[in-house]
Amino acid sequence: MAAKNKDRLIDMIKNGERMTLKQQLRLTLDLSLPAIMAQLSMIIMQYIDASMVGRLGANDSASIGLVSTTMWLFGGLLSAAAMGFTVQVAHLLGASNSDGARSVLRQSFVTCMLFSITLAAIGVAISWQLPHWLGGNDAICHNATVYFLILSVFLPFLEIEFLAGGMLRSSGNMKVPGMLNILMCILDVLFNFLLIFPTREISIASHTITIPGMGLGLMGAAFGTALAEVITCLLMLYFLLVRSRDLKLKGTKGRFKPTNDCLRRVYKISLPIALQEVMMCGAYIATTAIVAPLGSVPLAANIFAVTAESLCYMPGIGIGEAATTLIGQSSGAQRKDLMKQFAFTTVGMGVTILTVFGVLMYVFAPLMMSFMSPVQDIVNLGTQCLRIEAWAEPLFAVSLVGYGVMVGAGDTLVPSIMNFGSMWIVRITLAIILSSSMGLIGVWIAMCIELCVRGAIFLIRLCSGRWIKLQSIAQKNISNN
Repeated sequence: MAAKNKDRLIDMIKNGERMTLKQQLRLTLDLSLPAIMAQLSMIIMQYIDASMVGRLGANDSASIGLVSTTMWLFGGLLSAAAMGFTVQVAHLLGASNSDGARSVLRQSFVTCMLFSITLAAIGVAISWQLPHWLGGNDAICHNATVYFLILSVFLPFLEIEFLAGGMLRSSGNMKVPGMLNILMCILDVLFNFLLIFPTREISIASHTITIPGMGLGLMGAAFGTALAEVITCLLMLYFLLVRSRDLKLKGTKGRFKPTNDCLRRVYKISLPIALQEVMMCGAYIATTAIVAPLGSVPLAANIFAVTAESLCYMPGIGIGEAATTLIGQSSGAQRKDLMKQFAFTTVGMGVTILTVFGVLMYVFAPLMMSFMSPVQDIVNLGTQCLRIEAWAEPLFAVSLVGYGVMVGAGDTLVPSIMNFGSMWIVRITLAIILSSSMGLIGVWIAMCIELCVRGAIFLIRLCSGRWIKLQSIAQKNISNN
């Protein structure tokens, strides 16, 4: 019944029907909650991964921290490529053009697979030198290389999982991607539990139970994550291609060869996002390079604090994904009124939730850090970092959800420039200056200031209304054909 009500509300957007505030809030919640749960489940997976690896020692934790920002870069590029197709599909479905949406879907598989294979090859090629380029010491470089190499090989599966999940969300189906992401977390924890640690015995009451394990250490963490991604990818494809109401390809025919028109639209949407990801993750890598010379304890504390903080801001990303769907379909249906209303509804929801989470993070920071590492120096340093960052969460929510709003409208260039300028001009400059005298604390003060600046400029653009497109990208290209 809930799914039918949600579909009915989405159809109201397509059909040009007037929506009450109550209906807008209901649809926003229906789409946001699964996305929030999906994002929370993903970061909980990283949180548990980090706690498992943290039991291996500071060097193993630092090994993951050293290359994680580069893996974020690769993931961002894969997401940008998929976004170029999913935004088009949202616009086409909003215009009630299911055949056109399926045509874009077919073309997306070929393009994204070729792109991800290329990126995987690059990852494999640089894996041996990357830890050294980032300033890692001899104690962590080997394990960092192994971890990055394994995850690079499986990048094509991650890309198709991004693409299939994005397509389902573009059609308004947030529940299936959310549930499958939760399943991926469960699988990752299970695989890591079996692969990281050796066979051991645990005592429960008066009984001793033997737990099997392969004892692969950091390599087991990488394989556990990769296997979870593969299974999730295959399940996501099944629900998209066979079960989706709007996008299933079963029983339909069409060409998979990408057309010039479709690729031009992908280029227009994805290029600013990809450049932003390069520059943003480049900034994360630069931050890692700033932190790495401080030693293994600050480096481990930094990656653990980043992971713990993600528990706070990932709901903002989930709401941003819902906003992209709502704005994209409203744009395709030429509903300028709904675009504005959904924009402020989703941003307001994001600010409210992240403010509450920020308070909780400040209070429970010591507990969050101690869960991931038994090393007290890491716990103390990470706690200070989290309490600094908690002050930035409300404005961080504005930038996260605001970006999702603007992407849904096809407005990707200016927001990407805003993100880039904020990261490189404000964060990196301040981090270099403050780290020399304050160490890791200075880096996190710089981060807090930058997130507040970024949120402020996104709020200004959101209120200006300049992100609203009078005609969707997909419709412009259709009308020109």
